Amino acid sequence: MTVFSSADPSDTPTGSTGPDRRTVLRAGALAGAAVGTGAFAGRAATAGAATPPGEQARPAGADTVFLHGVASGDPMPDRVILWTRVTPSPDAVPGSGLGGDVVVDWEVSPDPTFATITHAGTVATDAGRDHTVKLDATGLAPDSWYHYRFRALGQTSPVGRTRTAPADGAMPATGRWRTGVVSCSNWEAGYFAGYRHLVQRGDLDVIIELGDYIYEYERGGYTAKFGAVRPHDPPHEIITLADYRTRLGQYRTDPDLQSLHAHVPWICTWDDHELANDAWEHGAENHQPHEGPWADRKAAGSQAYFEWMPIRPDSLRDGGFLYRRLRWGSLAELSMLDLRSYRTESPNRLDGRAIDQTGTMTGAEQFDWLARGLNSSTARWNVIGNSVMVAPVLIPPLDHRTMAAVTELLGVPREGITYNSDQWDGYAGERRRLFEVIRSTGNRNHVFLTGDIHSSWVNEVPFDPADYPGAGTGAVEFVTPSITSNNVDDILKLPEGNGLSVAAQAALQGANHHIRWVDLDRHGFTVVEFTRDYAHADYWALHDHTRADSGAYPMHSWRTPHGTDRVEPAGPLP
Repeated sequence: MTVFSSADPSDTPTGSTGPDRRTVLRAGALAGAAVGTGAFAGRAATAGAATPPGEQARPAGADTVFLHGVASGDPMPDRVILWTRVTPSPDAVPGSGLGGDVVVDWEVSPDPTFATITHAGTVATDAGRDHTVKLDATGLAPDSWYHYRFRALGQTSPVGRTRTAPADGAMPATGRWRTGVVSCSNWEAGYFAGYRHLVQRGDLDVIIELGDYIYEYERGGYTAKFGAVRPHDPPHEIITLADYRTRLGQYRTDPDLQSLHAHVPWICTWDDHELANDAWEHGAENHQPHEGPWADRKAAGSQAYFEWMPIRPDSLRDGGFLYRRLRWGSLAELSMLDLRSYRTESPNRLDGRAIDQTGTMTGAEQFDWLARGLNSSTARWNVIGNSVMVAPVLIPPLDHRTMAAVTELLGVPREGITYNSDQWDGYAGERRRLFEVIRSTGNRNHVFLTGDIHSSWVNEVPFDPADYPGAGTGAVEFVTPSITSNNVDDILKLPEGNGLSVAAQAALQGANHHIRWVDLDRHGFTVVEFTRDYAHADYWALHDHTRADSGAYPMHSWRTPHGTDRVEPAGPLP
């Protein structure tokens, strides 16, 4: 995939007191209510696919020097980011600040045995970067699979498997782009079995990770339905640079997370919990004055994130940007958004004038960057990596004329009253401007991939939610469920598929006809495939996210034909 570099000034960026997520989910369920069998271990690996690296024997010594595995990310036609961390001594744990300088060799080969080394180099790391290693391996062939490994202190890392994007303007050799889509993985709430099932498929090109890769809470602060499945480290809420490094290091010891990182490249953005719940530019709901200046906490969390994630931008602290644009040949152009760093504070959901007219989700520079990209794109599909839901979810369900009268009389936004102003509903004016940009392109090929809400949704995104479908739709949206983070049944401590959740699902769809399907209770992941003719989403659920050995099973499949901005039920991908 191509990242627009700083050499292209036209595409280079230039520059709460609301309810928490648990309250929002509970309120959504209650408001909505007011108005397969047997373990399925995942799709078998496709013929000829490499053995998943996570299932290979780890080299001798890798368990002491390369404790946190290997990873790759942000693939372009001629390069990909490679990542690892070294542990130079037993006391040099993440966040400790201990341990000396280490020289690390890296190698890239088209063959998992490394009989031929096509690219190699040496880098150095130290405690100043938490002994993480991140490099851009260049000079690679487009649309190709590679294997990579690191050597340090006499030991060899596990082998990673990665790939490059097709050449700009070229269709993928396979004729498709198949992605795993994940979000919201809370260590204390369960195990990351969903990652294992994505590895076992053996047919993915990339993972798109849409935020909440870690959670900032203290031990017991945000657990599974009946308590913590495994305890957070450090035990307190994370605030300092050392804290964030320690927490990221803990998550990266999970074997299924390591395996998926080693299996395919990831394309990541953050949501709020990489810093603190309901974060915005100058604060967060889960940040208090006694915890020090928000700017210091934001800088610490951001630094640790850029150190530990296989992403090409360097650091917000150094003037970098997390939002970026990548291409998969002529098939797809992906705009990965950063919806936390520049947003204004989420308004009160009943403050209609604030929701309708003021506030920004993206910040002015990111919005202009996104608009330019959507206007200039020649890709078959325009894909937006979007950490919070863009489709409106409205209460009450009023027709177009009635909504206009209420807007004039009470100042309620014409989109309606939202149950969650932390998502795009709280910034309806900016969303309206974004969809005017989408309308002006004349393209009917926009797909939002979304996380955050700990539930599964398939939406047609209307230009005017009070006049759907009459006013038309500008995009479709596939919202992936959480890997482990609590959804409605967990919050209410009710069984999965309980009557309240089922009633809420029906009521949400009844009040919002552009919501084609919603499931509020199941954890899992999504696989999305793009071809010339369609974008297709398979939703998968876990039997029990509190078990490391959980099986998975298919929930629903949906497809949007190219040029329609509409979705329809479909059979699963082959």
